[in-house]
Formats: sequence, C-alpha cells, structure tokens
Amino acid sequence: MNNKLTFIKDKKYQLAAWAFLVALFVAIAILEAVVPPTSILFTVLKKGAIYALVAVSMNLLNGFTGLFSLGQAGFMLLGAYTYAIFTIPLSAREQVYQYFNGGAIHFTLPVFAALILAGLVAALFAYLIGLPVLHLKSDYLAIATLGFAEIIRAIFQWDKLGVITNGSNLLRKYPVFRSTLFYFTVSGICIALILLLINSTYGRAFKAIRDDEVAAEAMGINLAKHKQLSFTISSFFAGISGALLAMFQTTIQASQFKSAMTYEILLIVVIGGIGSVTGSCIASFLFIACSEWWLRFLDNANLNITPIQILRPGFRKVVFSVVIMLIVLFYQKGIMGEREFSVAGIIKKLKGCKKAVHDLKLKFKKEGLAE
Repeated sequence: MNNKLTFIKDKKYQLAAWAFLVALFVAIAILEAVVPPTSILFTVLKKGAIYALVAVSMNLLNGFTGLFSLGQAGFMLLGAYTYAIFTIPLSAREQVYQYFNGGAIHFTLPVFAALILAGLVAALFAYLIGLPVLHLKSDYLAIATLGFAEIIRAIFQWDKLGVITNGSNLLRKYPVFRSTLFYFTVSGICIALILLLINSTYGRAFKAIRDDEVAAEAMGINLAKHKQLSFTISSFFAGISGALLAMFQTTIQASQFKSAMTYEILLIVVIGGIGSVTGSCIASFLFIACSEWWLRFLDNANLNITPIQILRPGFRKVVFSVVIMLIVLFYQKGIMGEREFSVAGIIKKLKGCKKAVHDLKLKFKKEGLAE
C-alpha cells in the first residue's frame, strides 16, 4: 500500500515538473509574440541558455568529477568553427573566403547534423588531449587545459589554415535561429542528458573520484577511464554550446574565445554552486542579466549622483566585481551549494511552511485563552 502511495506521489511530482516546463516554454512563446524581437530581454534569455549549457558541462567536470579544467573556451571555439564551416552555403563561400579562393570545403551539412558534429569534434580533441593531460592534477591540469585553449585560438587565426578557418577573418552567412525557443530547447535537452548521466552509475563513479580517488580506485573504479569519459562528454556539450553561440552572434572569430570567457564560465559555476546543475543554470541567467542589462546604466557618463563624475564607461564592471566578491564571501558554497531544484522539494517546503504557520496560530490561540 505504501509503495503504491509513493508511486502516486512520484507521478504527481513528475507531472508537476512537466507542467512547469510546458508553462516556461509557453511563457517564452507569448513573450516572443508580444515583446519586440530587438528587446534586450531576448538577448539575456538566449545568451543565458547558452551559458547555462556550457556552465553545466563545466560543472560535470569540475563539480562532479573534481577535475579542475580551464579549457572550456577552446572547446567552444572548436564547436563554433565546426558548425560555421560546414553550414556556410556554397553560394556564399566565395564572399566569406574571399582571401582564400572560396576555401577548401565545397559542401554543406544540415544544421542539426553540423550541430552534433560540432560536439563530436570538440569531444575528439578532448579525448586526444586528455590522454597525456589527465595524468596531471589540480593547478597543473588547469594550466595545461588553459594552454590548450590559447594554442587552439592562435592556430585557428593562422593564415596557413585560412582555406579552412578563414584565418583571422570573420566566418558569417551560416544558418542562424532567431527564436529563443530554439536555444532553450537545445540547451534543455543537453542539460537533461547531463542530468541522466550524473544520476547513472557513471555519475556515481564520477562523484566517488571527486570525493576520494584512492577509495574510488580501491572500490574497483577505473580512474583513467572515468576521468577521460567525463572530460570528453563535458567537451562534447561545450562544443554544442559553442555552435549555439555562433548562431546567436551571427558571425564568429577565434579572437572572441579568450581566456576571459573561461573565467566567466568558472565564475558562473562558483556563484551557482560547485556540484549543482540548478545553481549553474540560475547563475548563468543572473550573470548575463547583470552584465548585459541591469547594470548597463552605470556606464552612462551623463548620470552624476555627486559633484565628482563617478558614472563613466567601465564603472559597471567595477560594481559587478564588487557584487561577485560579496556573493563569494557570504555564499561560499554558491547560491545552491550542492542542492538541486525539484518540484517535490518545493511542495514539501510549502507544506512545512503551512504547518509552521498553523502551529504558530495554535500557539497564539492557546496563549490568548490562557490570559
């Protein structure tokens, strides 16, 4: 009987979760129909969805496996370039590769095939790099992966490879999607797949490696295999997020994928909570909203609140840095810590609040009668 009741409750929670997702997508569809497409709101939503995916992929590696990698920008670059190179229409290649006689590639792939290929190329490079690099630990691994990202960026701007990468010139005229729903759908599917992996036996092995490598190896977990798997899968989804970023920006250039991009992603993971998928998603949207929207007025030199001109271009970044420092100081485990958002948890919390209010009313009632 108890098992049956538990099953019914789980079913209700699942239905509530699906209802929440449907409501979210309906709300976005309504916003697209009502709000002008040039609104900054859509910029925040699209870029937030892209950064949520890459932050979750980084969290899989840093938060759930305990590998400190800083190569995310490099894998995003690989994904972005792979998507752009293989989807530029044949009729536009002469214009795009004008300094390289139309380039070396004279065929195009469907958009979704190119999107998956973007992830696979990033995963292949991650596998090859991971063979020697994953023997390193802690800061050494971070420096090695950061070095890889910088090397890849320099190579892709090399004119000798211009027939493929277009050298230091922009890649453009590839297919893009204007709808916010597209970015949410692709990111949502990818994040759901990462969640399934985290909750599988492989995910439990990743967490065991993070907690104690010696104990994990003693339990029969192959450290090299699982580290390589985590690194490759994380890079696969980083490659897909790079392809989405290329669509969002409509043009792409290797110089955009600097180490600062990796630091931003790491910052999102830390603010959200290392080891929390929900935290990475929430922090992504908050980070993009603050940097792209809410704090923009601080760069306006025409606004002066004191005789001294404080508000000037660049002041936004100063305030933003202070806000981040305060979050890190007072929320050392991030917004969510290692907790996850769940409909069941929210319902239980509301029931707990309701019970507490009811108990408080009874207490006041009894005290009133006693008087």
